[in-house]
Amino acid sequence: MILDEIIKKTKADLEKRKIEFPVDWLGRSLAYNPFIPKDVHSALKSTPENPYRIIAEVKKASPSKGIIREDFDPVLIAKEYEKGGADSLSILTEPHFFQGDKEYLGMIRRYVPMPLLRKDFIVDKYQLVEALVYGADYVLLIATALSTKELKTLFEYTRHLGLEALVEIHDKKDLTKAIFAGADIIGINHRNLETFKMDMKLSEKLIPLIPNSKIIVAESGITSHKTVVELSKVGADAFLVGEHFMRQDDIAGAVKSLKEGK
Repeated sequence: MILDEIIKKTKADLEKRKIEFPVDWLGRSLAYNPFIPKDVHSALKSTPENPYRIIAEVKKASPSKGIIREDFDPVLIAKEYEKGGADSLSILTEPHFFQGDKEYLGMIRRYVPMPLLRKDFIVDKYQLVEALVYGADYVLLIATALSTKELKTLFEYTRHLGLEALVEIHDKKDLTKAIFAGADIIGINHRNLETFKMDMKLSEKLIPLIPNSKIIVAESGITSHKTVVELSKVGADAFLVGEHFMRQDDIAGAVKSLKEGK
């Protein structure tokens, strides 16, 4: 399965980075870190004034689609997202399968004001310290890729560092893990990470099972304002969109259209 391959490669990379840049070294660099984590909850929680919160993704490639955007400039893309009215940005940092880079976080953080999500396959506390050092405000924790104990441990350490976590689920088992961990921002990924098949009815199935106090993020397969409105009606606060925006000539216009229906 592709998820297993990604996790295996991620762990191998981690062992190399821990030797090259020990966690103590990373920790000392925080004394000079100009990045103070931003308010993620306010950026993602739906309100009457801003009912459709958009998390726009800076994404060059994916395992299933290959290169998505050839003319890829992460800072220019981020500024287009800001211009279009995005509420938050998701930054792919996984290098092998998504051609992402941790450096994108710091580069983008200097130029845009909204909260940044480090989107990667987090399996170790070391990656959480990296996220803080490089300028992320919150991180993705994928329930499918972690045991219940691992998820809870990583979630609690995320909070210890002053960051927030978007805990991604795909079924009832994942939801049980997320609630046990204490997640208050829960993402429902319509794409199965093992088969890459889409189920756009998944939010409709899972949202009624999620406690009312949680912020709910709908992920994958969102390409129209109509879909955003439909998902909002069943309880989604925010919408994580990557490939759709990355394929547009007018990125800012695409964000505005998805958010406002104009």
